[in-house]
Amino acid sequence: MVRMQIQLTEAQSEALRDVATERGVSISAVVREAVEEAVLRSRHKPPREELLRRSLAAAGRFSSGGEAARRHDEYFGAEH
Repeated sequence: MVRMQIQLTEAQSEALRDVATERGVSISAVVREAVEEAVLRSRHKPPREELLRRSLAAAGRFSSGGEAARRHDEYFGAEH
């Protein structure tokens, strides 16, 4: 394993200590697990261009057709 030095806020440090105590594991184990989750999440996140493409493909494909759509400003607009 590689030893690293990091800086945390007091609140982060306390929360980390609490989680480790609750689980009965070391703080290092909690940090390693959190890092692994963050890395996995970032690797499985679609690239921004793909998210944009999906958003543009969905735009205009659905219609609420309801009263709220027609009278949006009356229902959700600023008070007159």
